[in-house]
Amino acid sequence: MAIGVYVAAGDARSNKGTVALGLLEMLTRQVGNVGVFRPVVRQGREDSLVNTARSRFGIGLPYDACVGVTYEEVHADEERAAGEIVARYRAIAARCDAVVVMGTDYTDVGAPTEFAFNAGLAANLGTPVVNVVNGLGRTADEIAAAVEMSGKELAERHATELATIVTRVTPGLLREVAARVRAYVLPEVPRLSAPTVSDLMTACDGRLFRGDAAQLGREAGALMVGAMSLPNILERLTDGVAVVVPADRAAALVPGLLAAHRAPTFPALSVIILNGGMPLPDPVLRLFDGMDIQLPIIATDGDTYPTARRLSEAEGRFSPDAKGKIDTALGLFADHVDTAALLSSLRITKAGAITPLMFEYDLLERARADRRRIVLPEGGEPRILRAADSLLRRGVADLTLLGDEKEIRATAAQMGLDLHDARVVSPFDPELREMFAEEYARLRAHKGVTVGPARDIVTDVSYFGTMMVHLGLADGMVSGSIHTTAHTIRPAFEIIKTSPGVGIVSSVFFMCLADRVLVYGDCAIVPDPTAEQLADIAVSSAVTAARFGVEARVALLSYSTGESGAGPEVDKVRAATALVRELRPGLPVEGPIQYDAAAEPSVARTKMPGSAVAGRATVFVVPDLNTGNNLYKAVQRSAGAVAVGPVLQGLRKPVNDLSRGATVNDIVNTVAITAIQAQAREETQ
Repeated sequence: MAIGVYVAAGDARSNKGTVALGLLEMLTRQVGNVGVFRPVVRQGREDSLVNTARSRFGIGLPYDACVGVTYEEVHADEERAAGEIVARYRAIAARCDAVVVMGTDYTDVGAPTEFAFNAGLAANLGTPVVNVVNGLGRTADEIAAAVEMSGKELAERHATELATIVTRVTPGLLREVAARVRAYVLPEVPRLSAPTVSDLMTACDGRLFRGDAAQLGREAGALMVGAMSLPNILERLTDGVAVVVPADRAAALVPGLLAAHRAPTFPALSVIILNGGMPLPDPVLRLFDGMDIQLPIIATDGDTYPTARRLSEAEGRFSPDAKGKIDTALGLFADHVDTAALLSSLRITKAGAITPLMFEYDLLERARADRRRIVLPEGGEPRILRAADSLLRRGVADLTLLGDEKEIRATAAQMGLDLHDARVVSPFDPELREMFAEEYARLRAHKGVTVGPARDIVTDVSYFGTMMVHLGLADGMVSGSIHTTAHTIRPAFEIIKTSPGVGIVSSVFFMCLADRVLVYGDCAIVPDPTAEQLADIAVSSAVTAARFGVEARVALLSYSTGESGAGPEVDKVRAATALVRELRPGLPVEGPIQYDAAAEPSVARTKMPGSAVAGRATVFVVPDLNTGNNLYKAVQRSAGAVAVGPVLQGLRKPVNDLSRGATVNDIVNTVAITAIQAQAREETQ
């Protein structure tokens, strides 16, 4: 039976979704099979918070398995509904290691019966309660009273209180509230309560008329009815505003609004809503068809006043497409809640098996714990901007983007991204350019480089970013989404160079299988290493593995196992293995060894009985790049493994290369890895 935790609140506006998502991420880092359960849901439509959790955390359970009964069933027969909820919860708990129960607001108002119902359910389910108290608009005294009253209610219903979390507290009251109550205190963050464009579209029964569907998850910061002339509307635009325009005025207003949205001199809009249901003339449709419209334009049949009223009443919800809101919530929870203490109270220990999600969330948590400064040279690339938005919302790293600041911030605003906390630096910044040119000329003087040519060299974004790392203006660099590997890492070879005692820069991939993480090296950098270089790669890979929580048992791969084969390639691996044993006497290492003997215990018992590595290897070192590149791609595609990397190793300061096909998630993970490498470098100094 799973360990469960119940999120209960006495107020429909307590933003308990933030707490539920934070708990889910916390548990996902510890155990491999986490479930979500919503006791009561609306009839006729799927619950958005359940689907958000299922999508974000890869919960493979079908929707119907994650919900209990409907509000109508509760109102008709509360006792019978409670019995059905218990039965359905036990069914999902039998399939999971941990379950987060997301409490309900079945009366839709903050009434005593609401919280009592949830408290009673938690007692019946046998799950401890995280008590969420809404602090919005309350004084410290009022919050303290609400915490006390809800705690008594839990006790009266025989529910066990795990922790109390006060949400939506006025930032200026945080310290006072924290001193008054025994609870975690989260500040009010307006964007968590703001409706998304998708929420507005639902509220007005609208449909996407033009624009990018991927931007439906952006938050709407304000609402404006565009009933004036264009100049007057432009004067009143605010950041993230949703503008309602009567459809018969679309030709007069929409082109100007789209132009303002793209212009860096005006705030970015969140959506344009055409109301009235009137068909647009063919010339206007042709005009729109000829424009590259990314901003969502929603069409609705409602008249202006009822449409505006329904939009103004729309509440912000979590939904799978609201990625920015989810990242903000997870960052807020991690910043203000002691997850280690909660896990201890739940008596949850980390699972032996490591899933891809566990590995990924562990990376983010470790990076967050000691934030580093990472420079991203490809500041104009949309994937980089989306990754930067996610990283900043979650507090993973402090970021510097290279490029033209106006263009980058305008692009980010048009995409609905929040990059206010990012630093943007031009590679043509005169002061930095001169400083970098002088330092580069000094470093490369033996190659005949002088300051004059160096001024041009350092304006290349890869050189500029590498110089920032070299001179301590950044702790690490991530690039390669639109540049070749050579373009990304050549400056690092010239400027940063290898760590003391390391002979060669190499790389590893973290291969995240369903239940474990393996390390493959080198699959990206060194084409045909010598025995000495192969030994260096093996030692570096073992160090990297250990740094990221993988116990290193190193297998140097070949087409032959042990002493059964001969030939130049086998002899190279055999010599490299001997060198590794000399360099690191305590490191478990075996080679030459075939992959099946290294990975499968039954084969190991036949081919290499008694080996501490055979059948249990975690670090696989390939003899050449041809083997390595094909190996990781074959495992990635055939076994469904998540490949994280390449992660460069051996440099004095961390620089990492992205695949040009890198996804936003790949970029986020690589930045986290780079930050952790920077942490480790400081620890060893």
